[in-house]
Amino acid sequence: MAKIAVVGAGMMGSAFCVPLADAGHDVRLVGTHLDDSIIQELQATGLHPKLRYELPRAIRSYQAARLDEAIRAVDVVGLGVSSAGVQWAAEQLRPFVHAEMPIIMITKGLAFDGRELRVLPDVLRDALFGPDHRGIEPTAVAGPCIAGELVRRVETASVLTGRSPAALERLGALVGTDYYHPRLSSDVVGVEVCAALKNAYALGVALAWGLNEKRGGSAGSVAMHNTEAALFAQALLEMRLVVEHCGGDPDSVARLPGAGDLYVTCNAGRTGRFGRLLGLGLGRDEAVARMQGATLESLEILRVMRAAMADAPGRLTPRELPLLAHLAEVALDDMPVRLPFDRFF
Repeated sequence: MAKIAVVGAGMMGSAFCVPLADAGHDVRLVGTHLDDSIIQELQATGLHPKLRYELPRAIRSYQAARLDEAIRAVDVVGLGVSSAGVQWAAEQLRPFVHAEMPIIMITKGLAFDGRELRVLPDVLRDALFGPDHRGIEPTAVAGPCIAGELVRRVETASVLTGRSPAALERLGALVGTDYYHPRLSSDVVGVEVCAALKNAYALGVALAWGLNEKRGGSAGSVAMHNTEAALFAQALLEMRLVVEHCGGDPDSVARLPGAGDLYVTCNAGRTGRFGRLLGLGLGRDEAVARMQGATLESLEILRVMRAAMADAPGRLTPRELPLLAHLAEVALDDMPVRLPFDRFF
């Protein structure tokens, strides 16, 4: 049995605790300063208000102010904050982590430093330990995995990625259960680029749902599935270009981290709901309001990728990534949806 603390009580961070608890580990779920109401509800009733499901009683919940108590003498730290919270999390964790402590990142996203795109495990590593990181390499978990299904123990194949084969094997053995099946990959860049971009491209596929409703259609065998399929294929093509640009393995795009995670994100979750609202013609602010405070990582990754397209001419450009460029116009600038099919493929 291992002692594991997961920081970040959002949907995926909390859901990830379920297979850990089922595997027999001592699991502590620590909220951030934004999770106070979630932790209060968990401590009072055991029910997670966003997942709308009761977590196993073996998972102990802690407010952010009790981080030092929750993380004391743990064997593994999991990080489930939003991408915008990685630097904050590094500051909070720095006094407690050390070179021998495995770190699992549940957070998805990319960062652009003005010169290059960086995956978040590398951003966290440098924020925790500086340039002299002594070979410390956080591990990351990627989809396909919907939090609402994981917490209900629906059979799931996910990806654990890291640069240390020994750490991967150890962590894979720790988190696996009879319904949660981690697959190991050394392609940190490819897996993490796919995990981040899928949020933007799932929004794009879901635009077709809203466009169909806007013209009077309804869900069924005849809708705008042709359009959805074309958007899905273009998304995979563009994801492959970005993975290659960043130095990852393009084969990851055709596997669980790319096609698999994009498929499940298109068919379930907040990103698809948000894309549908934009496809219906709602402006960004109204669409965000309709999401009732849900974290929208799609907007963050579009901001990051827009900056990269602007400052990396000849490598990542709107010409090479026409769908991504248009998604940024729609979701960030309130431009109307006019899918650029003439520039696809």
